[in-house]
Amino acid sequence: MRSFFSKFKIFGIVLLAVSSIILYLFYNALKPVKKLPIYQPADFNAELVDKSLLHKKKYHTVANFSLVNQNGEIVTQKNYENKIYVADFFFTTCQTICPVMTKNMATLQDIIKNDDDILLLSHSVTPQIDSVEQLKKYALEKGVLDNKWNLVTGDKKQIYDLARKSYMAVKTDPNIDPYSMIHTENFILVDKEKRIRGTYDGTNDKEIKKLISDIEILKSSYTD
Repeated sequence: MRSFFSKFKIFGIVLLAVSSIILYLFYNALKPVKKLPIYQPADFNAELVDKSLLHKKKYHTVANFSLVNQNGEIVTQKNYENKIYVADFFFTTCQTICPVMTKNMATLQDIIKNDDDILLLSHSVTPQIDSVEQLKKYALEKGVLDNKWNLVTGDKKQIYDLARKSYMAVKTDPNIDPYSMIHTENFILVDKEKRIRGTYDGTNDKEIKKLISDIEILKSSYTD
């Protein structure tokens, strides 16, 4: 009799284990997959968007570019081809939000430094001041890894157009000049198709954590 109940007990344990596995598989199959939105110019604050794009609601991608990094090398969209990247706008002499933004970008760099799929890109909004030499000095001070993070300078109009027409990341001050740039604290997450998948306050720790989480969600979308 004991042998019978012992066998029944083993059968019950096996059945419970199999049932648990089946329920787990069903749960994962039915659980909604997290996906990031694809942002268009019309989704942004109008102050950040070039007038020509205010009502654009689909097919937006980051434009091609050709700029110069901290090592005097030409950086183009080719350097970011088939990569996820985080972009921002800054200037090396900024004493307000830039130090915090740079610190948080450096934190991101530490997290992604061994991940070949992810890069960083910081554009100077004062290219007339931020020469290659100035960017290199700044890069050395902030621990920038050349293979992960480009600090770029170049033609002011091109940077302005990228900021206003591609990333929606700066405001303008018409009292200064036609291409004045008042940069925001925004970090912009860009996917492998050059589409904007999120914007984050680069001075806010909670937003940085969300960005890190969203990068993982975006990465997983290329492996599903």
